[in-house]
Amino acid sequence: MRTFSTSLLLLSGIAFARIRHYTLDIGNALVAPDGFQRSAVTVNGNTPGPVLIASKGDKMIVNVTNSLSDPFMRRSTTVHWHGIYQRLQAQDDGPAGVTQCPIAPGNSYAYHVELGDQAGTYWYHSHLSTQYSDGLRGPLIIYDPEDPHMDLYDVDNPSTIITMTDWYQQYTEELAADWIANMTAEPVPDSNLMNGVGRYSGGPAVPRAVIRVQQGKRYRFRLINMSAIVPFRFAVEGHSFIVIEVDGVNHQPITATSLSISAGQRYSVILNANQRIANYWIAYPSRFLGGTTTVTNPRYNGTDAFGILCYRGAPCGEPMTPQLIAEASDMEGASGALQEYQLKPLANMPPPGGDIPDIIVKINFTTTRPGGSTTVGVGNKWLINGFQYIPPTAPTLLQILSGHMRTSDFTPNENTYVLPINKNVEVQLIGDADHPFHLHGHVFSVIQSATGPRNLIDPPVRDTVDTSADAENPVTIRFRTDNPGPWFLHCHKDWHLEAGLAVVFVEDPEDERRGPQSLNPSEAWDQLCPIYNALPKEVCTNRLMS
Repeated sequence: MRTFSTSLLLLSGIAFARIRHYTLDIGNALVAPDGFQRSAVTVNGNTPGPVLIASKGDKMIVNVTNSLSDPFMRRSTTVHWHGIYQRLQAQDDGPAGVTQCPIAPGNSYAYHVELGDQAGTYWYHSHLSTQYSDGLRGPLIIYDPEDPHMDLYDVDNPSTIITMTDWYQQYTEELAADWIANMTAEPVPDSNLMNGVGRYSGGPAVPRAVIRVQQGKRYRFRLINMSAIVPFRFAVEGHSFIVIEVDGVNHQPITATSLSISAGQRYSVILNANQRIANYWIAYPSRFLGGTTTVTNPRYNGTDAFGILCYRGAPCGEPMTPQLIAEASDMEGASGALQEYQLKPLANMPPPGGDIPDIIVKINFTTTRPGGSTTVGVGNKWLINGFQYIPPTAPTLLQILSGHMRTSDFTPNENTYVLPINKNVEVQLIGDADHPFHLHGHVFSVIQSATGPRNLIDPPVRDTVDTSADAENPVTIRFRTDNPGPWFLHCHKDWHLEAGLAVVFVEDPEDERRGPQSLNPSEAWDQLCPIYNALPKEVCTNRLMS
């Protein structure tokens, strides 16, 4: 019998649509997820924040209260609902400078999150500077009572959610400012965390995250990478798994023994607990800088990243077997590491535009850091088509509602491209490898992955994709402009976004302003900018930067 959570969050509403109300209190607290204590940004007192649970067709109203007070971190905030289309509700998408001004300390704002026909694995996080890397992030799960994969698993509840993230023991905005000014390599984290706990070199033996299973049952694990920069490789000792969902989109089942998951990406995998009763390693080593301890941060050992799969009947503890290296060749009975190009959507979802799209946008991205793609200017910057994205003082959406309708109405550093409605757009991502680009407001067809052949028939569909360094056959995506709003496309390595690796696609600005698809922000939204702009400078940044 399939098992669902009996928590209050689920209630009995999983079988019908409804309005779900949540309250998120964003504050500061001392935390020690890897044994080192620091002040962090918490959600309802914890990091990661609580799991937000809904059902397909629901609407969520999430009241966010800003109780931030630590002067060494940002004291304003926003929340983004990563992967949610926010159709006709772009004003509540969350990125500061694009769809809203930040929520000032001591204030609240109610986000209306329209789920529509979406279901799957998502997450929420701050979208202001590097704030989410200080702790403001958590899972968002949308259950489908008619999930087409339902017969493949028995258990799918909050206990089967697996979050993976990097963790910094310093304030991340301080690290970002130093990195941008001094043209060094990206800040290296101190530890990796699974479900909020991990270890650093030389630190205490923090108990590892435990996932409990019962022999003979099949479990849907929902994997979420909530990192600032680190990509992981995920595997479970002695077990293969079946991939069924990618970034909220059902895909045809495919068996693998390991997979790579970059910042912002999600997967659902089915693990059959069919091995002998024992404990097994869950490995999620970093692919960042080879995954090993580095001279830039001796505390970080990206290979010391483990959880424990504990079968009922076994005394839960660290397995006696050697720690697993999560590469397909090192797995017992390995059938291979998942390759993105192998994924095919479950439903018929041919790429928009077929052989010939309506619009082609080339995203040529370069860095100013010596040894990078190009060396110009001063400081670490990321440029797209020659321009660094700098958030405007007036959010893009506010400018649109005030009459900005053409690309030329925006400054060059806003990196804003106006797109007409109902067009098939191809985006070519040309630059370095391993940049997870995330598009707000849409999923897209990946017609050219970082590896494998071009696919114009049944390519994978997702919302976050890794780039390659192949300028001749760059990673290429397709989407249709059927969702009026200003939508961010950016690298989900938080340091790179902070340094300008982003563009904004403004879809159908005329319909954003008037007509049946117009956006109608609330009076509370209208007040966000006046309240925020009246704050003293030191409250808008932090004590270290003011």
